Amino acid sequence: MLKAAISGAGIGLRLPHAQQLLADESIEVPWLEVLADNWLVAGGLNQHLLQAVSERYPIVLHSVGLSLGGPNPLDVNYLQQIKMLKQQTGAHWYSEHASFSGNETNKVADLLPLPYTQEAVMHISQRIRQTQDFMGERILLENVSTYMSCRHNELSEGEFIAAIAAEADCYLLLDINNAFVTSVNLQQSMSSFLQAIPVERVKQIHLAGFHDKGDYLLDAHNHPVDTNVWAAFTAYINQHGAIPSMIEWDSELPSLPRLLEERRIAADILLAAKANTYKGTDQDSTMGEQCV
Repeated sequence: MLKAAISGAGIGLRLPHAQQLLADESIEVPWLEVLADNWLVAGGLNQHLLQAVSERYPIVLHSVGLSLGGPNPLDVNYLQQIKMLKQQTGAHWYSEHASFSGNETNKVADLLPLPYTQEAVMHISQRIRQTQDFMGERILLENVSTYMSCRHNELSEGEFIAAIAAEADCYLLLDINNAFVTSVNLQQSMSSFLQAIPVERVKQIHLAGFHDKGDYLLDAHNHPVDTNVWAAFTAYINQHGAIPSMIEWDSELPSLPRLLEERRIAADILLAAKANTYKGTDQDSTMGEQCV
């Protein structure tokens, strides 16, 4: 299934918005991220709806249930369902988290961070390679939000993610909201984390909102993107160029128009970075010919 390339700013597909996205052809969204677990569980996206969405929009797949860093053998049945879903929808890529789940049997998506040690690097890298062998392609690995530090850490989080990417030869999904949440919760430098990430492996960026609980920030995906996260995103894009980016909003869902307002902010930042790239060259810009 031939699909347009993934570029510009997308949104996460959530069930309450799906029919509206299909019904209104005037909505400009260049691509969607589908949370695979919403398809794999009862009450989620049905086959007809998902097929209709994938025929209209380029999509990528994201999941929370693989527990790449966990101790139990990888769930091959789960991976088989992901692979079939990717084939059915023509999704461009599949991403998961640098984490383990607290209850792998029941697929509780705790997304618990790993200790930043060489042993953990080798453990999760071997499981990523196993996943990639099964999928027949590289996957994207996402950094998760953290709420406490492990006293056995040997590396910084950025060094840990970079070491995994090199050892497993995988791509990265950089979640800038997660990076900010972690930096505040652990009182550490977000810029140091971003500088350690090999940008050549970053194929996608996540943007989301957190819940300020007073003593810590909760990665709740239930608010607009924070101004600090927008600032970090803008600086990163201005430095490294326009990387496909999308808005995650998972709970207390806004209306689709409100979600699209957030998407437009990201799109404008990406457009400005592209304009700066073209500035001073003899090439004609064709940015206005596509939805960004």
